[in-house]
Amino acid sequence: MSQDPYELLGVKRDATQKDIQSAFRKLAKKLHPDLNPGDKKAEEKFKEISTAYEILSDEEKRGRFDRGEIDITGAERAQRSYYRDYASASGPEDPYHNSAGFADFGDADDLFASFFSRRAGGGRARSQGQDRHFSMEVGFLEAVNGTRTEIKLPDGPALEVQIPPGTRDGQTLRLRGKGEPDKGGGPAGDALIEIHVRPHRFFTRDGDDIRLELPISLSEAVLGGKVRAPTPSGPVNLTLPPHSNTGKLLRLKGKGVAKRGGGHGDVYVSLKIVLPDSPDERLTSLVQEWATAHPYDPRKNMEA
Repeated sequence: MSQDPYELLGVKRDATQKDIQSAFRKLAKKLHPDLNPGDKKAEEKFKEISTAYEILSDEEKRGRFDRGEIDITGAERAQRSYYRDYASASGPEDPYHNSAGFADFGDADDLFASFFSRRAGGGRARSQGQDRHFSMEVGFLEAVNGTRTEIKLPDGPALEVQIPPGTRDGQTLRLRGKGEPDKGGGPAGDALIEIHVRPHRFFTRDGDDIRLELPISLSEAVLGGKVRAPTPSGPVNLTLPPHSNTGKLLRLKGKGVAKRGGGHGDVYVSLKIVLPDSPDERLTSLVQEWATAHPYDPRKNMEA
């Protein structure tokens, strides 16, 4: 690891605290282990920049480092030229765990809100235990509507997991304090659970909206009327306009996925005309008679 915190963060020696914080944020958004699961190289780089930020974000430590009184780990050292090469020393408690990690539904910026707030007074954040990473499958409707379930841990006990309404495929949920205990007496780490949502047999998700292909009979398509349509929260009555074609799109407002800011998305219903499974002689005769009297070509606009 470089022994120069300015070099690690990519800032000049006269950088302001705002410059230093901005540089750290930019690097941390790329390197944070929660954003790079399983990437040991990114985790090591994150530890390095966290160590550098630990020094440069504290004016007293920064001054002492600049004067050659302490090294990048904060350890005292004999007075000597800053530019001399020193052997690596063991660092402070794992700086990766200084970050609060994901808020359950937060943006990438929220990753570091606690990290910075705990340094606002110039104090050093406490260490905490290692996070534990898991994955689990949930049903489509469980993810959309929310549910409470359990995940079995390799060492035996189970953790209760609250799946919030609107959970997305690939989303990571955090169970605070359910990770590894900290050897230094700090708080335990967190359990990070990556959610995998199983497909539904007729619903598909499009952001906060739900899309559905609804089969209708020939008579319903021609005459219109009320039909029952499924939604994630239960079936509802849907009004079909007369002469509805296959592919016609109808909207059920507010019947989709719960939004983060409140409210719900919509359900978009695409109609599909479906004939009876068994041929019907009367229907065939009626259509033949009608087609003879009312010829038309629905593909006339497709000619090259």
